Amino acid sequence: MIKTSRSSGSQARRVTFVLPLDTPPGPVSVVGDFNDWQPGRHELRKRSNGTRSAAVEVPPGARLRFRYLADGGRWLDDQDATARDGRDCLYIAD
Repeated sequence: MIKTSRSSGSQARRVTFVLPLDTPPGPVSVVGDFNDWQPGRHELRKRSNGTRSAAVEVPPGARLRFRYLADGGRWLDDQDATARDGRDCLYIAD
């Protein structure tokens, strides 16, 4: 799941990437053009509501290319992505 909200006091958008706590099992990072595709920079963290999430701030209208990287080097897509280009998920932060 992807959630977008306005950041307090600015025009930036906060994009939050959310997955169930244990699906897939083990650590998961969201990697993309917003973090130079570096695993671990945005590792999804456990939340009290049974999910795990990570957030990034981007300008309005930013087009994000991303994927999730799970334990063991397994790549995952997000079903809430705006589109897919055959390799990466795309999301527009409006």
